[in-house]
Amino acid sequence: MQQYLDVIRRVLDTGQRKNNRTGVDTLSTFNVNYQIDLREGFPLLTTKEISWKNIVVENLWFLSGDTRIDLLRKHGCKFWEPWADEDGLVPSAYGNFWRNYPVHTDGEATFNDQIRYVINELKQNPQSRRLVVSAWAPGNAQTSALPPCHAFWVMNVQQDSNGEPMLCLHLTQRSCDIALGLPYNIAGYAFLLELMARFTGIKPGYFGHTLIDAHIYTAKADGSMADYDHIPGLKTQLARAPRALPRLEISDEIKALDDVTALLEADTESLLDTFRLHDYQPHPALQFKVAV
Repeated sequence: MQQYLDVIRRVLDTGQRKNNRTGVDTLSTFNVNYQIDLREGFPLLTTKEISWKNIVVENLWFLSGDTRIDLLRKHGCKFWEPWADEDGLVPSAYGNFWRNYPVHTDGEATFNDQIRYVINELKQNPQSRRLVVSAWAPGNAQTSALPPCHAFWVMNVQQDSNGEPMLCLHLTQRSCDIALGLPYNIAGYAFLLELMARFTGIKPGYFGHTLIDAHIYTAKADGSMADYDHIPGLKTQLARAPRALPRLEISDEIKALDDVTALLEADTESLLDTFRLHDYQPHPALQFKVAV
């Protein structure tokens, strides 16, 4: 996937050394943008192997609105473990606000299901420019152990060269780890776009992405903390030729939001049978240490 490699090159070429809350230095670049055409294949990175299971499970977990990681644990997905409390609760989980965003009117708190609203609007008013899903709730973000990196995403209907409608999704991300996070962000939101396309009957088009702070973790200037240095692994990927993108096949049984929210209760094999990835032939996996 050339877009990913272009992002790596830009941050390596223009990034400024910054320290941050993790104690691990980064090379940081402001305002990186790109887009990917899903009609050319499903954008799962091929310059290193990515776990398709984790993509599916994590994003179905988001869509469920759940804030506990029990179901992630059931399917062997461990990314959210460092951010959960002793009871397995993650208050800043994206799905919490996607499905239950707090609305205050005359002192009374109610909750808005943003996902269901956007689906309904796409069916009834597809030309709307108000199809926004926000994970950023200031009261939560200001006190959270991990405020949402994916601040908000917007759906938009355009036309293809034949005048047929196509559904597009743009994600605005406040902070992005290029080596570890970005490949999962690309595939995760492409998966959400494919699902929203299925729910609304509008074929998928482009995924657009804005990275406000695009960064690569690196060793300190004196050479210390070299085990957190992501640059060598990213340069390895730059030396690898991208391969053909895989193809996603979603079961015909999936027609509406309610069809997917209960899927996490199924066994992992059944879950992956519902979302089959064909012809995925990546280069070997690479390991990067997480800066928490």
